[in-house]
Amino acid sequence: MAKSEAAVILDKEQLNRVLTRIAHEILEHNSGAKNVVIVGIQTRGYIVANRLAEKIESIESQKVKVGALDISLYRDDIGTNPQPVLKKTEIDFNFTDKHIVLIDDVLYTGRTIRAAMDALMDLGRPASIQLGVLIDRGHRQLPIRPDYIGKNIPTAIKQRVNVKLAEEDGEDVVVLEASNEK
Repeated sequence: MAKSEAAVILDKEQLNRVLTRIAHEILEHNSGAKNVVIVGIQTRGYIVANRLAEKIESIESQKVKVGALDISLYRDDIGTNPQPVLKKTEIDFNFTDKHIVLIDDVLYTGRTIRAAMDALMDLGRPASIQLGVLIDRGHRQLPIRPDYIGKNIPTAIKQRVNVKLAEEDGEDVVVLEASNEK
């Protein structure tokens, strides 16, 4: 049986500071919030997207529309999981000619983001798609680079970044789990 060690990457306060910084970066990059919408990849990306929208509204006094994106049917590994768990895509606004800030919790190989971009393009034609992630852990398999990064954490392939958010998990913490397998 393999033992597992865990190290806290972001605690609740650090996570809050990271989200505040990303919100400011989004506003700076887009000269405000006027033409910006945020779409979060289900599940934790959507939670992060909502938190960012709240922060942007508190900074800019302007509400930003938020959508949820399910990429289950766009994944390139769908054949290995014949019964994917489907969640809802809820984008009840037109994002044509808007700047979409696509949000995910952890960026790893880039395959989830590629699937998300395919799904978004099936739904409309944005002016641009910008990428924001809480954690960039490296090991890209596709040429995808985030515009907004909470924290870069170089990891080993066997390690796992576990994002826990209060809305889904009852607490706010990001942990790097290291496996001692030999």
